[in-house]
Amino acid sequence: VQLQASGGGLVQTGDSLRLSCVVSGRTFSTYTMGWFRQAPGKEREFVSVITWSGDSNYADSVKGRFTISRDNAKNTVYLQMSNLKPEDTAIYYCAARTSRSISSKIPYDYWGQGTKVTVSS
Repeated sequence: VQLQASGGGLVQTGDSLRLSCVVSGRTFSTYTMGWFRQAPGKEREFVSVITWSGDSNYADSVKGRFTISRDNAKNTVYLQMSNLKPEDTAIYYCAARTSRSISSKIPYDYWGQGTKVTVSS
């Protein structure tokens, strides 16, 4: 299974950006998909998750500004980011796991290479 994230870039405070993550393989629709981010000098942190059934969850820091979605026909998960802030600056990673639980305690099986998002003030 391979994950390819894209859509990052340099934007200004208040702008929007949509990240995409294409997943290889024929069982994408059964995967739980997550987005994580790692800011310079900080540990990687959870951003959002979406299950095979469409249930989703968000980190408090992005709730109300970010929306996760998936298109099973395109093997793609999206992260729509709005009202971006400088503190959203990070490398964003998508991840997949075979477990269908939405629990944040279950590790992910596959990771993408990351896409960089920079928000200028």
